[in-house]
Amino acid sequence: MKLKTKIQLFTSMFMLVLIILVNTSIYFLFYKITIDNELEQLTAQTNIIVEKLAENPDSATSELLFAFLPPEGMIRVIQENGNNLKEQARKGEYTQLPGEYSTTESQEIVAGKNGEDVVVITKPIIWNSGEQAGEVVTLQVSDHLIGNQETMQNLLYVLVVASLIMLIPTYIAGTFLSRFLVRPIKDLIQTMKENIRNREWKKINVENRSQDELYEMERTFNEMIDFLRDNFEKQEIFVSDASHELKTPISIVKSYAQLLERRGKENPELLKESIEAIDSEADRMKKLVEQMLALAKNKQTGALKQVDLVSLIEETTATFQGAYSREINLEKGMDMLVVNGNKDQLEQIIYILIDNALKYSKDKVKVSISEENSNAVFQVTDYGNGIPEEERSRIFERFYRIDKARSRDTGGTGLGLAIAKTIAKEHHGDLSVTSEIGEGSTFILRLPIGEA
Repeated sequence: MKLKTKIQLFTSMFMLVLIILVNTSIYFLFYKITIDNELEQLTAQTNIIVEKLAENPDSATSELLFAFLPPEGMIRVIQENGNNLKEQARKGEYTQLPGEYSTTESQEIVAGKNGEDVVVITKPIIWNSGEQAGEVVTLQVSDHLIGNQETMQNLLYVLVVASLIMLIPTYIAGTFLSRFLVRPIKDLIQTMKENIRNREWKKINVENRSQDELYEMERTFNEMIDFLRDNFEKQEIFVSDASHELKTPISIVKSYAQLLERRGKENPELLKESIEAIDSEADRMKKLVEQMLALAKNKQTGALKQVDLVSLIEETTATFQGAYSREINLEKGMDMLVVNGNKDQLEQIIYILIDNALKYSKDKVKVSISEENSNAVFQVTDYGNGIPEEERSRIFERFYRIDKARSRDTGGTGLGLAIAKTIAKEHHGDLSVTSEIGEGSTFILRLPIGEA
């Protein structure tokens, strides 16, 4: 069942149930009010009859009872033995109403022979006329509500017709509502099908639209399309760059392998050179693949924990000093500085920045950690050649290298700073660089400080 049909069916059925409940309430409320009025009127009339009989005991004749006879009713006086002492009725069929002697007053509604309601008032009185003077008898007054029955039937017809009339605009309103709700959904489905069929990145036009949930859905879809397109383009660039970067070491390995096949057996020096070159390029490919995997993996920070950044920097710096025998000066303004993050990834970004400084500088390297505006500020300064201003905005791009020949000598892949930038963003931080030509460069990592 289509959504449009569901909306029309739901609105129509809901309104139908609501109309039935309201009309039923109206019908029975009107019926109760009418019956209560009839009971009050007949009770008042019965009391008047009792008063007249008490005032004129000798006038308790059929003429007196007939004078107070209801328009569609009956008056009956019942003795204790069950005999009817007096009985007056507009129609003979009204006397078929059952009656019995009673010493208690009552009011009731009974069903008549033709299905109409009959109001019956029963009241004990003392009969002071004729031979039965002083006898307690039962006065029964009844009225057949024939007019009320016709009124209730007319009310029922009116409510049924009114219900049908109200259902028509309800159905029309449901139709317009379903069109209003379904049209954006149809546009969304059509756009998605076109994107799949034509391999496009088509978006939905949300101009001049009301700011409702449907607008939010379409706007979110457009944002998703932009996100998917950007990621798809980055993926294509990533694959293209990775293929390009891997092509060179593979070509070198293949060339040396062919060279070994032709002349390696007769030339030991060529054999040694080829093996070293192949080993070097294999290490380069391994490192490139590892960094590409790290770049993809670092898109998710995983569980965040409290990390002492000062202790982590001290450990990483000590590792580099032992491995490279280089002068690395560590400056710290505190013994502990806690941030929220993934320890392994934070250690990786520290490693990348220090390793990068050692590769591109023959002089000492300065490392510092400080606190500034509720941020932990980690800086790595080298005293190398510096980075030209036009190159600084691109050094965090994947596979970008300022001096490709020098990068090959140092084993660079152009992925380290891209990985560091990704980790910084995932930790709600920032990685930037300042540099002066001939004086060196400083990479600055800022991370929000967590609670110790």
